[in-house]
Amino acid sequence: MDQMDLGTIVLSRAGRDSGRLFAVVAKPEENFRLIADGRLRRVERPKRKKLRHLLRAGESAVIKSLAVSGGLTNSLLRKELALFEKSKES
Repeated sequence: MDQMDLGTIVLSRAGRDSGRLFAVVAKPEENFRLIADGRLRRVERPKRKKLRHLLRAGESAVIKSLAVSGGLTNSLLRKELALFEKSKES
């Protein structure tokens, strides 16, 4: 399975949030990741999701550096995900 560490942008494949982009903000256990998007799932209360329900979409160095330093905010996360989505559409 693909490595999905901090800063990885993922697409949810299952659940009520399927089809949405999220960023991995923590790795609590081997088969799970904590994901947030700044709207539906905020950084303060990320969603615990199984790896098999996530599809790797890309990387974000900005999200990774902010998550490691503890400076990741919901607004910054929303902006980075919007930039990533816009770059994929072009």
